[in-house]
Amino acid sequence: MKKVIFAIFFFFVLLLSSCSVKLPSNQVEVAEGILEGVVVDDLRVFKGIPFAAPPVGDLRWKAPQPLEKWSGVKLAIDYAPAPMQGGNPQSGKSEDCLYLNIWTPAKNSNDKVPVLVWIYGGGFSFGSTSDPVHNGEHLARKGVVLVSIAYRVGQLGFLAHPELSAESSSNTSGNYGLLDMIAGLEWIQKNISSFGGDPDQVTIFGESAGGIAVSMLCASPKANGLFHGAISQSGGSFGPTRKTTFPGENMKTLPMAEEDGLEYAKMVGVSSIEDLRQVDAEKLPQGMGMGGAWPIVDGYVVPDDQFKLYESGKYNDVPVLIGYNSDEGLSFPSGNTPDDYINSVKNRFGPFADDLIEAYPPGDKLVTRSARNLMRDAAFGWHTWSWARLQSETGKSKAYLYYFDQHPEYPKDSPQFDHGTPHGVDVAYVFKNIDTTNPTISKSDLEISDIMSTYWTNFAKYGHPNSEEVPEWQSFTENNPVVMHLGPAAKLGPVPDENSLNVMDKYFEWRRSLEGSSWAND
Repeated sequence: MKKVIFAIFFFFVLLLSSCSVKLPSNQVEVAEGILEGVVVDDLRVFKGIPFAAPPVGDLRWKAPQPLEKWSGVKLAIDYAPAPMQGGNPQSGKSEDCLYLNIWTPAKNSNDKVPVLVWIYGGGFSFGSTSDPVHNGEHLARKGVVLVSIAYRVGQLGFLAHPELSAESSSNTSGNYGLLDMIAGLEWIQKNISSFGGDPDQVTIFGESAGGIAVSMLCASPKANGLFHGAISQSGGSFGPTRKTTFPGENMKTLPMAEEDGLEYAKMVGVSSIEDLRQVDAEKLPQGMGMGGAWPIVDGYVVPDDQFKLYESGKYNDVPVLIGYNSDEGLSFPSGNTPDDYINSVKNRFGPFADDLIEAYPPGDKLVTRSARNLMRDAAFGWHTWSWARLQSETGKSKAYLYYFDQHPEYPKDSPQFDHGTPHGVDVAYVFKNIDTTNPTISKSDLEISDIMSTYWTNFAKYGHPNSEEVPEWQSFTENNPVVMHLGPAAKLGPVPDENSLNVMDKYFEWRRSLEGSSWAND
């Protein structure tokens, strides 16, 4: 009798387990509970998904903490507020800001679709996932799960302070924004399969500060194994640390950054971190132009000067697709007149100023494209070129280098005649979110946008950008230092302004020497 009863009980257990409740297509179960998004044509879209506990109260200036489970169904249909910052993002802003968004073409959890994870730029002082240009619909329709991650910015994201270092188990502080990104990637590893994404095919990508963050994640042991490819647009951070920072030499050591933290507390008018945590987030001074708003070499998240890490092969060796825009210097001017330019170069580059002025000469009356290229290369070009060179020398994974030069053809008598592609323009092209109401947008713009979005999504799918739909893109090697020039057409070519880059390279080599370090930091 007991055997019969047991058999009946076992049968009902099996029956119940096989008849588990099937969720509607707009609902997904993750580790913390059930989420409800929306269906947009052929996509499922989930916005405002929490991936860590709100970093508020005692959690301000601490590494992100695990998220508590919720009961019932959590709506995920609207963007969450952006992090606290000086600007006014569309979705509002809040200290409770650790959320991500997902666009997925997958129909169920068995699809195993490659994953692209977007990290926004904004100088590490502003930015949001809700900017319309970051809408992931078009990329997702090219066969990837598109995820965008929020992270703390400004002093709330990167402030270092001796008291914060003392209370930390790692004896460091700062880099909370980078730790937010890592927490988001950990959440993706745990949960993305529920959205039909493949946790073994995750590619991170970002532009400007987002591209710099990508390079830092590639160098961070804390991010090891969390992604399998990396795309950096106008990013890279291969310059040495410097007490007084400049674009391309933005990094400080932990002791330098802790000094900034002490000054920041004085600015706020408090004497302790306990008191600083009591200040309303709206009243905290935030933004660029003051210390504590940039990642640092802390020996923990970022172990060392990234150039040295790559030289010694101490990085996360994954395929990379990296590049920059032709006229980044338009957005980072070095003076309005040739004399202003020369004085600014001498102030920053010291003993190397004359060589660099010769390599990047100004015009007689205007600061010309050749001069603007110095800022382009000091902030982005040299870093990206160095990244490709170092990875091709010390890594097993391939590097693909590009140069984006798509812009209107200005008439010769126009003041814009020598203008190329400024900073940030590439984002709309990659996401296929170009403003088609703009009268300057041409058929060529739409064509190169489609090519770029195909290269980017191919890279997420295959670990390389190539397919039959686009021109072949060869990897960058010492023996074949080729660059994909993305302009009215996509074609391979040489490294732009290589002779000038070599002069810039000599400057950075000297800066990494004892003499150069002493000159910059004394």
